[in-house]
Amino acid sequence: MATTGLPELDVARIVKYCASRVPEQYRHEIRVECDVSPRHVTLCECRPPWHEDFGPEWTRFPIARLHYTKKTGLWTLYWRDRHLKFHRYRFLEPSPHVQDLLDHIDNSGDPIFWG
Repeated sequence: MATTGLPELDVARIVKYCASRVPEQYRHEIRVECDVSPRHVTLCECRPPWHEDFGPEWTRFPIARLHYTKKTGLWTLYWRDRHLKFHRYRFLEPSPHVQDLLDHIDNSGDPIFWG
């Protein structure tokens, strides 16, 4: 994983969060995974190929982005629009604890994340 600049414990927490989103017996139908880059982590909903003509690759649909600012030590939540562009989520202030963002995604009731 390319975790340069990201706190390793926070990245591990995000990976664990993703793994816990879908019960084991349904992971052949849907998974939640994360793409790690040097300054952010993108949560993705993954689905198996629905038609064999499209190949064996699972589709990856971005749900949210957790951006880390090393200078301030804060995590900021971003949401994705229909054009796959990310925008700062204005209903949650940046936090030094990535778990605050994960909890908000789960408990806010905002359908912008999980519909």
